[in-house]
Amino acid sequence: MNVQVLIMRVRMRVRRAALCIVLAMASLPAIAFAQPSCPGIHVKILNIRNSTGAVACALFESPVGFPTEFLRAATNIMIIKVRHTQARCDFEDIAPGAYALAVIHDENMNGELDTNWLGVPTEGYGFSKDAKALLGAPSFSAASFPYDGRNLELTISLHY
Repeated sequence: MNVQVLIMRVRMRVRRAALCIVLAMASLPAIAFAQPSCPGIHVKILNIRNSTGAVACALFESPVGFPTEFLRAATNIMIIKVRHTQARCDFEDIAPGAYALAVIHDENMNGELDTNWLGVPTEGYGFSKDAKALLGAPSFSAASFPYDGRNLELTISLHY
């Protein structure tokens, strides 16, 4: 075989390999930075008074234990460290149905909503549908919302 033919074949292979590498690298950002497309309930927490502690988000599918028995009765619980007075809870792979959310700002990270001697909360709390806590926690029906299995964006404002 002629040396020039061999050189041309090697050059063609190098060019093909280089083209493959360029095409693979061009698609890398799309793969590396793609957002997950998993549907779910996405909750942005507002009015966090400081960056101390964590935010606990509890998702309930029934009135049993709502909202006080979240460790025992909640369907899903997320604990998120507060960063720059912001937090977000993302619940994914949730079946369609009726749900209610309870959120607390656990500033001292003791796993509970602290209260004063009268039983009034001293840490932040909030509920879906901005259900009000008047002389006690709101009912499940006051805080419940329908979820159809697609992406749902909610905001919950904390009260102190």
